[in-house]
Amino acid sequence: MMLAFSNVTGPVFRLTETILEEGCAASRLSPRRRIILPLHRTQDAPVQRMLNFFQPGTYVRPHVHPGPGQSELVQVLRGRLGVLLFAPDGEVLGAHDLEGGPVSLIDLEPGQWHGMVCLAPDTVIVEIKKGPYSAALDKTFADWAPEEGDLRASDCLRRWESVFLAAAGNPVP
Repeated sequence: MMLAFSNVTGPVFRLTETILEEGCAASRLSPRRRIILPLHRTQDAPVQRMLNFFQPGTYVRPHVHPGPGQSELVQVLRGRLGVLLFAPDGEVLGAHDLEGGPVSLIDLEPGQWHGMVCLAPDTVIVEIKKGPYSAALDKTFADWAPEEGDLRASDCLRRWESVFLAAAGNPVP
């Protein structure tokens, strides 16, 4: 199962419609319903920049980036993404409905519990956070949310999607 494309190469990366289409197509085929295109040239880059391609039904387990300077910036380029902010016990503290366009950016400071739900097919985001990437140090997953692949994850996903349904009256695919 491919979780990510290879890191881009060369001194300049320019986003094209072809890259967007290839990423969306790959996310549709992924069992996880998402895939990453790392824009940083190496995994030890001090700033991690990536495109994340999402499809409805992907489960992003709520987490926190606990370390100093581990902020996370997300910009929706295309589609619609729900960003949920949680208390440490899992209570939903806030919900931000972001649609692709110039006013679809959210910046999260370190220590903020959060999760995401994809609210439209072929949603594409730019994500920027502190590197270098270390699976052990990047994030702490919420113990009140099931792991990816757990059968209970789909129940959580539907509950979190309903936050946006109730707020906007818009259907979630």
